[in-house]
Amino acid sequence: MNTLPLKNKLLTGFLLLCFCAFAKAQSTQSTVNQDPRIPELLTLKTKLTKDNELTDRYKIQLYSGERERAYSILKNFRNKIGTWSSSIEYQTPNYKVWVGNYRNRLEADRALLKIKKTFNSAFIFKPDRG
Repeated sequence: MNTLPLKNKLLTGFLLLCFCAFAKAQSTQSTVNQDPRIPELLTLKTKLTKDNELTDRYKIQLYSGERERAYSILKNFRNKIGTWSSSIEYQTPNYKVWVGNYRNRLEADRALLKIKKTFNSAFIFKPDRG
């Protein structure tokens, strides 16, 4: 009868020893060799991003045409969706309904999927910088 507890103790000790060896084997150390110019590039990228923050944006156009229709579409957008900023821009001879000010194309694409459910002729564009 005394052999069973001894077997359990031996088995437990063996498993504990294996676990400790396995845990010790998992510790690693890595060395990363980085080009010294990377911080400089990151600084330049940050500066360019800040300089172009408002100019390299995407918008969605819902409508281009007559003034009354543009105001009607703007009101409809604000009542039904209204999640993003919206405005009417006048570019001779048309009034245009613009939505959003998206930082990248992915943000604009996500918004367009929701907007197209109500305004199927909507499209993404980048306004001229001028």
